[in-house]
Amino acid sequence: MTQIRETSDRLCRLSRRSYQNPYEQVDWPEALDPEAEWFTSAECSSLYGTPAWDRLDEPGRRRLAFHEAAGFYSLNIHGEKLLMQGLSARLYRKDLADLTGYLHHMLDEENKHSVYFGGFCTRYARVYPSRQLSFGGTRPRDVEDLLFFTKTLIFEEIVDRHNQVQARDRRLHPLARFINDNHHREEARHLVFGREVVRDMWRSGASRWSEDVIADVRAEAAAFVTACWREYYNPDVYADAELGAPWALAETAWSAPAQRERRRAYSAGCLDFLTGAGVLTEEPSDAF
Repeated sequence: MTQIRETSDRLCRLSRRSYQNPYEQVDWPEALDPEAEWFTSAECSSLYGTPAWDRLDEPGRRRLAFHEAAGFYSLNIHGEKLLMQGLSARLYRKDLADLTGYLHHMLDEENKHSVYFGGFCTRYARVYPSRQLSFGGTRPRDVEDLLFFTKTLIFEEIVDRHNQVQARDRRLHPLARFINDNHHREEARHLVFGREVVRDMWRSGASRWSEDVIADVRAEAAAFVTACWREYYNPDVYADAELGAPWALAETAWSAPAQRERRRAYSAGCLDFLTGAGVLTEEPSDAF
């Protein structure tokens, strides 16, 4: 764990250096106009490149983008709630003592992210319910640890790809750009940490686990990639955007070639890492 300890110490220093108060960082506007400005990059929309997108006029596309912003932030609220539960459960465990310092920073930063995401949703839209399953399980502790950090990494890698695109998009309302940019800057440290931990835990575990356990870990990690992406195609978002037959629309959008390619492109960095580390042996075909 020597390298992880050094990485953890370095990331702790960076987190202390960039510490911020989320209650002082944003001047929340009194109101937002969903049809006047963009709140999600068009290219990040779950309908982009589909016939449904082509049928929308510009106000309709911006209205959809507004609700998809709330949907995206809601995914983060639910994902970070599970993440914080998992991190807090691993604090001060003797076998993870080298990680404790940075786990505290991750907890603090994930809570701050939820302040921003929740601030947008509760002021201007709503928090959409999650259909995602819990990270938890009943496997041996070392297997559960690897799966927890692997799922965390998958979730954060996909989110971060969206954050990067939107933080640079000058079409977006300044509030949306800030939320995405701020999240990306702090998640960049989490991703460094997550990759280090997953690589080390996999190397340690795979040398001891049976073929059945390894196959089970790989199957669950692959299924989680698909589950993460599925939540981006949210019928509740489509209904709030005044689009008809929202459940059918979600299935149609999921299968659209342009959306398959976007999912593959946005997942590439994460999947390259996981296959390079040995956690996966191939891309999850169900996701693409």
